[in-house]
Amino acid sequence: MKSSYQIPIVIAEIGCNHKGDIQIAKDLIKHAAVCGVQVVKFQKRSNVDLLSDEQYNAPHPNPANSYGNTYGSHREFLEFDIATHKSLKKFAESLNLIYSTSVWDIKSAREVIDLNPKFIKVPSACNTNFVLLEFIRDNYNGDIHISLGMTNLEEEIEILETFQKTNALNRVVLYSCTSGYPVSFKDVCLLEILRIRDKYINKIKDIGFSGHHLGIAIDNAAYTLGANYIERHFTLDRTWKGTDHAASLEPTGMRKLVRDLRATQKSLTFKSTEILEIENDQRNKLKFFDK
Repeated sequence: MKSSYQIPIVIAEIGCNHKGDIQIAKDLIKHAAVCGVQVVKFQKRSNVDLLSDEQYNAPHPNPANSYGNTYGSHREFLEFDIATHKSLKKFAESLNLIYSTSVWDIKSAREVIDLNPKFIKVPSACNTNFVLLEFIRDNYNGDIHISLGMTNLEEEIEILETFQKTNALNRVVLYSCTSGYPVSFKDVCLLEILRIRDKYINKIKDIGFSGHHLGIAIDNAAYTLGANYIERHFTLDRTWKGTDHAASLEPTGMRKLVRDLRATQKSLTFKSTEILEIENDQRNKLKFFDK
């Protein structure tokens, strides 16, 4: 009997942990490649479209993490234009990495679709923007990854129906996710992966896990439960200014995560014979046989 566990795909979510600096973004990509991940992921948003005037001009809710005098200027400071994304995609691919981006609005989706990445991510915050979902569904031929953080079951069903209407569910990867930075272990709720698998695995392309917890102790469990995509925030320094760094892995943690997931994948097999070859010497030397 053979194992059905495929090699886990690890996504280093850089997001806006580059602090608005393209050189830091490239350093993060280089470190991700050394760590052995397969994918680096950024984010793209049009802040003037996403934020009301009041939100744009309000102060950042946590001034210590702000890169501008207002929340809008903070978000603009961290936003790369599409030309920069194009250069980052080229750089990532030169290191044999897959480039991807989360999109938050139609304008950003249109720009990123023109880059033709292997997949596009819809973050939890945007998964009920059905105009956005339909636009990506109808204008992009790649896979569509969707996080289910802060999403109720009624909304989840409507998300799936949006893709079912055009027989596009076979391009959808659903992520179990709890939206918090960081998330306590009691709120990770890993068994949601089983629920998603039992309910949708014969309809969608695959299942992922987007973790915002501390450390790497539970990602192997997520993989074993059925999440073939493991996404973790990635930074060079967890003490850097910004809301995502505290819930991110540094290079040492990411390297260990990749190592442990691959070791787990190799171990998830059945015995090929009743007595393995590695056991023969010990069996002959130590096994009790009734004489």
